[in-house]
Amino acid sequence: MPENLLALDNGTQSVRALVFDPQGNLLAKQRVPIEPYYSTAPGLAEQDPEVFWKAVCEACQGLWAQGVDKTSLAAAAVTTQRSTVINVDKNGQPLRPAIVWLDKRRTEGLPPVGGAWGAAFKVAGASQTVAYLQAEAEANWIRTQQPEIWGATHKYLFLSGYLTYRLTGKFVDSVACQVGYVPFDYKSQHWAKPWDWKWQAVPMDKALLVDLVPPASRLGEISSAAAEATGLPVGLPLIAAAADKATEVLGAGCLDPHIGCLSYGSAATINTTHKRYIEVIPLIPPYPAAVPGAYSFEIQIYRGYWMVTWFKQEFGLREQGLAEARGVEPEALFDELVRSVPPGSEGLVLQPFWSPGLRFPGPEARGAVIGFSDVHTRAHLYRAILEGLAYALREGAERTAKRSGVPITELRVAGGGSQSEAAMQLTADVFGLPASRPHVYEASGLGAAIDAAVGAGLHPDFETAIREMTRRGATFEPDAKTHARYNELYQGVYKQMYTRLQPLYQAMKKG
Repeated sequence: MPENLLALDNGTQSVRALVFDPQGNLLAKQRVPIEPYYSTAPGLAEQDPEVFWKAVCEACQGLWAQGVDKTSLAAAAVTTQRSTVINVDKNGQPLRPAIVWLDKRRTEGLPPVGGAWGAAFKVAGASQTVAYLQAEAEANWIRTQQPEIWGATHKYLFLSGYLTYRLTGKFVDSVACQVGYVPFDYKSQHWAKPWDWKWQAVPMDKALLVDLVPPASRLGEISSAAAEATGLPVGLPLIAAAADKATEVLGAGCLDPHIGCLSYGSAATINTTHKRYIEVIPLIPPYPAAVPGAYSFEIQIYRGYWMVTWFKQEFGLREQGLAEARGVEPEALFDELVRSVPPGSEGLVLQPFWSPGLRFPGPEARGAVIGFSDVHTRAHLYRAILEGLAYALREGAERTAKRSGVPITELRVAGGGSQSEAAMQLTADVFGLPASRPHVYEASGLGAAIDAAVGAGLHPDFETAIREMTRRGATFEPDAKTHARYNELYQGVYKQMYTRLQPLYQAMKKG
């Protein structure tokens, strides 16, 4: 009887086809690198949707070339990068390049949300936030700047919905993949009611949006066309999963609200899973979790472990040369930089807002580094980057705990940055909590496989699936003395920085 599970994970820099067994063991993996985007003008980030689909096909075919038995598969699931959007016609053909989540285009001068909603936002002091959401919405840019494209659009899809269409021939998507600027009601986890202000903020015909199903429900079956392109068996069930951050939380085993899941990827986040709807930051909703009816409370640092790449490009020439000579990745040598500097970076403190957030900390925010003296080197700066990211996520964790009433007592850390032992130890020390890796690096793919396992009936419920398919990997315990030093800097310096610097950030924005 087939019992293995295929997870297709379309990230920012690669597509992975992953085969798991019902115990959460990774049996096979095929990774296909992709160009994250191309840019035809400053701030634009686009990609040909065919790039994503061809990578999925190549990844699947790579599994069969490895000798994976496709008849062993009970079900498949898809998880993708969030907020990448694609306009298609009635035949499912893309009408323009995908707008990738890293895109920075904005649409200024749109009519504000009016009526009772507009008055309510004015009273609440939220008008600026709503205007920011309108300006950020990709749909508003396409509708106003490319009306002929918008007029020809049959469906407006997230990348997850596009890949689901290519695999099944159906315009359907998971509830838990709806993360972006669309008229979605995050509390009810369905498209917004007709009277909701979101239809004013992002005007569109509801017919442009796909049907939605909850995680672990069936989206459809692999079509004959998809089977020919991918090698997958015709009729294989495709089970709804979630966007990649949500599946990562699930794959890390973070179903209980007291477990904080840190993601050290291009964007750094802290997530907790809850059954209640609470806006940790007003007007910024919790996203759907990879478990039906649950919410993922998330605080995001937009340019998270991207800052490691930035440091490598701007200051890491020596490590790049050494890495090439040793045949290793440059990041593997950065742990040596961290260990060469004492905790606290001898007073160098970094605020990691290289790209601002919407309400955390605010749209005017900039990055900052304070405390330079003649003892500081690039090693200090690198350690300060990791410490600053951990400080920002700790602040997010404290906000989440205060709003939810549930203290965070342990951490799971996933994503590329979690492979650094120095970063893991530093995280445990900043939070003063044990920090564990998931037992597999591919936590996002494992989360999608858990959704598939429950949907295919291999496990009766999510509690059982998590117990059977997830477990802790290496755990890093906090050092009391180091935590005390970090606590001193966090409370006395880091938490004061934004308030003190905010007037300067606002002045820079005006300039």
